[in-house]
Amino acid sequence: MRNTTRRAVLGAGIVTAGSGLLAACSKDGGSSAAPSGAAPAGYVSPDGPEVAAAEARRRPGPVREVRLTATAAALDLGGGRTVRSWAYDDALPGKEIRVTAGDTLALTLANHLPEPTSVHWHGLALRNDMDGVPGLTQPAVRAGASRQYRFAVAHPGTYWLHPHAGTQQDRGLYAPLIVEDPKEPLAYDKEWVVVLDDWVDGVDGSTPDAVLAELGRGMGGMDHGGGTGHGGGMDHGGGMDHGGGHGMAHTSASTTSPSPAGPPRMLMGATSDVLGGDAGDVAYPHYLVNGRVPEDPQTFTARPGDRVRIRLINAGGDTAFRVALGDHRMTVTHADGFPVEHVRTDALLLGMGERYDVLVEVKDGVFPLTALAEGKKRSALAVLRTGGGTAPGAHVRPRELEGAPLTAAALKADRSVALADRRPDRTVTLRLSGSMATYDWAINGRKYAPTQRYPVGAGERVRLVFVNETDMWHPMHLHGHTFALPGGGPRKDTAIVLPGKRLEADFDADNPGLWMIHCHNVYHAEAGMMTVLGYRG
Repeated sequence: MRNTTRRAVLGAGIVTAGSGLLAACSKDGGSSAAPSGAAPAGYVSPDGPEVAAAEARRRPGPVREVRLTATAAALDLGGGRTVRSWAYDDALPGKEIRVTAGDTLALTLANHLPEPTSVHWHGLALRNDMDGVPGLTQPAVRAGASRQYRFAVAHPGTYWLHPHAGTQQDRGLYAPLIVEDPKEPLAYDKEWVVVLDDWVDGVDGSTPDAVLAELGRGMGGMDHGGGTGHGGGMDHGGGMDHGGGHGMAHTSASTTSPSPAGPPRMLMGATSDVLGGDAGDVAYPHYLVNGRVPEDPQTFTARPGDRVRIRLINAGGDTAFRVALGDHRMTVTHADGFPVEHVRTDALLLGMGERYDVLVEVKDGVFPLTALAEGKKRSALAVLRTGGGTAPGAHVRPRELEGAPLTAAALKADRSVALADRRPDRTVTLRLSGSMATYDWAINGRKYAPTQRYPVGAGERVRLVFVNETDMWHPMHLHGHTFALPGGGPRKDTAIVLPGKRLEADFDADNPGLWMIHCHNVYHAEAGMMTVLGYRG
């Protein structure tokens, strides 16, 4: 069974129209480095001279070579649970990639999957033709082919990588990317990378594609008699400019599980005051920390008094996580890779795609690091052990989770990365629309099409105005840049926009190309909540 997404249909139509993009392949069968000749009229091409000039200004340094294989794999989630899914090099999460700011990353992706894929470098300001969006910045990497991604890594911080093809990210295709600061100002004894995820693929025949198909039928597709529809997923706990596009068929993952659909996964009744109401669409069977279920968690070890840096990454598809370390307070130091004025908190909230770095001085004993699936009444777990004692159980709820968690609204950018005061040269208003009832998520009333462009000019200060006209929250992500939240707020690339609310975010247009803005709920994005900012040529 293969479910075709809106991106696939639109991309296929553009290819049929003669973009020539499918022919732009290297002799070894892999995709070419850039979608040559595919620039829409009047816009900077992803492989144009403006992009090359911006890359040169980043002064590419020593080359760090990495190989990555995307492949079908049997993944051990712990506790006797093994699932068939897709992953990088048979690991969940994929092996951490670590470079130093100023390095050139040269990563070769080998695609051993049964369909095309790509790699997107979430949060990095990199050259546009390496951004990994098939149909926009590159041809997809065909099944059996390979491609090298090569770019300067300019900014230190906590980032991650995942495909930008259909629902592939909601399988096991993700890995942390840590960019070390050669002038690191923080002092700490240990460092842990903690990747949070919600998991459905391969459980009782479920796949992300089947979940998307179920959600796409909307509330009207419910079968209250317990057949296909809602039943098993219930949780009763409470100014556009059009240019000529260049496209590549953008397909979602084909089903590899024994059953083409699995049980119902549509979620009802999950609410969160912090998220403004409805917490999510999908009832996931598992919530993971570093690929492990809470019944068999990863254990981190340290000595009492150690100062530990924890890099938190939410790689989930549909879940915000409320995170706390039992009997400890955390000091937040970074948001989405960029330093903030330090703030202490008991707990913090991460939407999909968000990252936070925290410092903790650890006590003597055994403590739960709990990631509560916000509004979904279940959690993921890791364990901190600095001494003797019994490990906490899978369902432990540290008291630190009880209060309101810290969110980006409570943070201020560190002076070293604060944007200079400047009036915006251009304002781009993005109205978020759609509903769970009809699953018609969109931006400014339009579902994603690769030909859409909201024009910006190099050197401009651009103000993005997100207006959420829906009843759900949306973590909105901008590719290739970081923006500043209002009032001296943090520098981020992903920000939660609450239902019925408006959020302004400013950025400097200093990285030419064609850049996506989209909701980082995988299913909202695939349903259409994506669009493109395009630099004028």
